[in-house]
Amino acid sequence: MVSPGQSMNQTGQASDLVLNISAVERETGLSKDVLRMWERRYDFPRPERDDNGERQYTPADIAKLRAVKRLMDVGMRPGKLMARSLDELNALADVRSAPRRDQLAPALERDVIALLQSHDATGLQHALGNLLMRQGLQKFVLDTVTPLNRAVGDAWMRGELQVFEEHLYTEQLLAALRMAVSSSPRQTGVPRVLLTTFPGEQHGLGLLMVEALLVPEGVQCISLGPQTPLEDIRRAAVAHKVHILALSFSGAFPVRQATDGLAGLRRLLPPQVTIWAGGEMTRRVRKTLPGVVLIPDLASAVNALRSWRAHWVPQASGY
Repeated sequence: MVSPGQSMNQTGQASDLVLNISAVERETGLSKDVLRMWERRYDFPRPERDDNGERQYTPADIAKLRAVKRLMDVGMRPGKLMARSLDELNALADVRSAPRRDQLAPALERDVIALLQSHDATGLQHALGNLLMRQGLQKFVLDTVTPLNRAVGDAWMRGELQVFEEHLYTEQLLAALRMAVSSSPRQTGVPRVLLTTFPGEQHGLGLLMVEALLVPEGVQCISLGPQTPLEDIRRAAVAHKVHILALSFSGAFPVRQATDGLAGLRRLLPPQVTIWAGGEMTRRVRKTLPGVVLIPDLASAVNALRSWRAHWVPQASGY
């Protein structure tokens, strides 16, 4: 991808690359608001400015931002990372990698990354589809997708995958999960679960992974996709008479923005609606959120469902 301020050398690779803040948002998955906040709070990144006053980020900035984001995705706080060098961040990421559940997992991950690097979309589609059929939806999400996501993200952080290759992986995975969810028997009972994200949270894969875990448990899922305004979330929850509102947050989403939004929704929603907040961001929440159930990992979603069912009392209002 060639952006303004970027030239091409004789090998066809970018040289003297500088990216504006919009391009950095696309390249790293970190929002403009987060980038500006880190600049003020941590003095990193420290972009130069062009003649129009626009921020200009270097390849070194991008590499470090990627490394910081990957470590946030495994639960680390940004304030503890900003002063470290890129080599230190990469070493820390290697240490923080979760242990493998299956001895075959590293080979599978290498195969998927090789398919992405060779741009074999058909091969990737078949590989994911075959794994899903063999394992079933829940096992596929927990035992295959979770470590694959981490491996692809780590490869992207190290520069082994380009942005469009990571996007290909995400789209093929979304397609496989959507097909599996849509082919499952349609549920009409309880609970009814509304799934979405706050504005500014663009990542919808987490929502679909949660849905893929809940559908085999007989849950009626209603997904709005990502980035729904808070008032529309409230209206949808009331209109569908949902029992549970499930919100997903990636590791880079600002904690204060999330907790303020959750507190506001809790005040707006009927008390019988349970709020679930899941995803990597929730690992950085250091205070109790009244009326909100924090779900730090996918496996906990099924346990939260079973706990809800054990305590649910039908309401005369239809909830």
